[in-house]
Amino acid sequence: LHVHDPAAGTTRTHQFEQPVVALSLTDRTGWLLVALGGQIILFDPDSGARETLTPMLPDWPDLRFNDGRSDPNGTFWIGTMGNNVGPHGEALPVRDGMGTLYLYRGGASLEAVEESLGIPNTVCWSPDRRHFYFGDTLKNEIRVYPYDADSGDIGAGKPFFAGFGRGLPDGSAMDSQGYLWNCRFGGGCVVRVAPDGGIDRVIEMPVKNITTCTFGGPDLTTLYVTTAAADRAETDRLAGSLFAIETGIAGLAGLAENRFTGTPARIGSG
Repeated sequence: LHVHDPAAGTTRTHQFEQPVVALSLTDRTGWLLVALGGQIILFDPDSGARETLTPMLPDWPDLRFNDGRSDPNGTFWIGTMGNNVGPHGEALPVRDGMGTLYLYRGGASLEAVEESLGIPNTVCWSPDRRHFYFGDTLKNEIRVYPYDADSGDIGAGKPFFAGFGRGLPDGSAMDSQGYLWNCRFGGGCVVRVAPDGGIDRVIEMPVKNITTCTFGGPDLTTLYVTTAAADRAETDRLAGSLFAIETGIAGLAGLAENRFTGTPARIGSG
């Protein structure tokens, strides 16, 4: 886990025994919810303290967590997939249909929402909290669902952005105008998708595998984009880098990341 301070230009790195796949801010100052390959923990980057929240996935390491994010109500949504990374970092074939989308509200249990998924990626909500966006990389599709802001429930989904020819959908971020910024793994670009599913613009990237993004900076106008170094060509010397993009769109800001609110009353080390 890398903790980067843009103002100071410094980066701190924390090592874990499992891959770090997703994280969320929490209602505990300074603490992060961190989804590792096989379990969910709390982590304080300043002290290094940890607390285990969930037991290991029963099928870990054959099955692992992937993309996740907290919703406006403070619930953490997280998907699982067939593990595509071997014990020595080697690529493994992904088996379709093994993934599940879960809700994590706190405690030790997860609630299944959707099953038989390939690679769950993109977990976002519209600014008005009326729609939920969720993708499956293997299907090259992002779907949109009605979202009940009071209960946190979703209705039946329908295709929103599918079949785009450049790479496959990985992680995304939502902006204040209701446009989805989708990172294209293998496609070398980030696509800004309009609320009606049309393409607003394509931002070219200097590397091939674009993984996810989020808005940051004092006014949430900077788009931070992560990339993957796996299977890169020798000419892809920037693969695996973190990029910062000033979008230059008048009146645009990102949405602040939601915070997970299911942290236990007492935090210790574990």
